[in-house]
Amino acid sequence: MAQDEAVIGCTGELLIGTRGSAGPGEILVRVRGGSETFLAWSQEPLPRGATVLVIESRGFREVDVIAWGDPLDTLGGLSAGVD
Repeated sequence: MAQDEAVIGCTGELLIGTRGSAGPGEILVRVRGGSETFLAWSQEPLPRGATVLVIESRGFREVDVIAWGDPLDTLGGLSAGVD
């Protein structure tokens, strides 16, 4: 099955948590000017509501994900008082 390369590198929110090797969850991803859902697989279980990064497409509507934290969030206190 052909990969969906447009979704690789996108972030999204887990609507249904993943169960690691025991089974997929479901992710909502903003892609192609809208939002789409995919089955989401991860190496370790991830909870519902987690922000994840799509690292691979398995083909039709299935992706591999990892936990994702926005690196700019850590800069929040650094920009205060900068003109």
